Amino acid sequence: MKNFTCVQDIGNLKTALDEAFEIKKDRFKYVELGRNKTLMMIFFNSSLRTRLSTQKAALNLGMNVIVLDINQGAWKLETERGVIMDGDKPEHLLEAIPVMGCYCDVIGVRSFARFEDREYDYNEVILNQFIKYSGRPVFSMEAATRHPLQSFADLITIEEYKKTARPKVVMTWAPHPRPLPQAVPNSFAEWMNATDYDFVITHPEGYELDPKFVGNARVEYDQMKAFEGADFVYAKNWAAYTGDNYGQILSKDRDWTVSDRQMAVTNNAYFMHCLPVRRNMIVTDDVIESPQSIVIPEAANREISATVVLKRLIEGL
Repeated sequence: MKNFTCVQDIGNLKTALDEAFEIKKDRFKYVELGRNKTLMMIFFNSSLRTRLSTQKAALNLGMNVIVLDINQGAWKLETERGVIMDGDKPEHLLEAIPVMGCYCDVIGVRSFARFEDREYDYNEVILNQFIKYSGRPVFSMEAATRHPLQSFADLITIEEYKKTARPKVVMTWAPHPRPLPQAVPNSFAEWMNATDYDFVITHPEGYELDPKFVGNARVEYDQMKAFEGADFVYAKNWAAYTGDNYGQILSKDRDWTVSDRQMAVTNNAYFMHCLPVRRNMIVTDDVIESPQSIVIPEAANREISATVVLKRLIEGL
């Protein structure tokens, strides 16, 4: 594996899942693989699960780990070419990136959408600058348009808990007080479309995702209809994608909050969310605390997805 930014980079899904379950049985099986190798994790945005799970995965593989929080203890970085740097950013990303590459063997980058320019966000400018200029294998710890480590962990979790070969998986929009990027829903849709699951996306009108991520999924604007017979419910907020509404909140309709009302029409579905979750906005207390909530095992599988990806990146050095 050269870089890891999307589902295509993981290759054959069955092979990847087999590797994930192998590692889950013995997390330290490949502890010698990363000896004298260094992972650098670069965070332009906040993190809890990604930071902890990826660092744990690196330690499982025997790697050294360097963590850098941009704008918190590091120089503020300019990202645009052609800018006269007479402001508060004394260093340019195009010098910083190759310097970072000098100190490590693998680089993980976390950089969210800014919602200032859809073209800039969807061109993944920052992530692609690291790929182009670092001289190291690069993997996404969430970028503007995708969160592949999360989606791989989601897939592992569904495979563990599914009771039928082809489960019905529903991804539902839910309200949130702030505009959130489309990275998680985009990525989840992309990974689900790579399986043979019965995959449905439900959201209010105006919250359509980029068609290249929606793919072959069925889009249903009636949430209750979408939930009928579901085996897994994946809740997530995202801001509008289309037209001049990009990055905007169009609705805070609490009728879309996942509650016992919606879950009652499912096939005793498991509830999933990438976390952190706004209780009683995204999901009610009763649903997230129910026996069918698998958000904690889902989060635990972030360590496994990261270990598989790092293992493959190291093997490709």
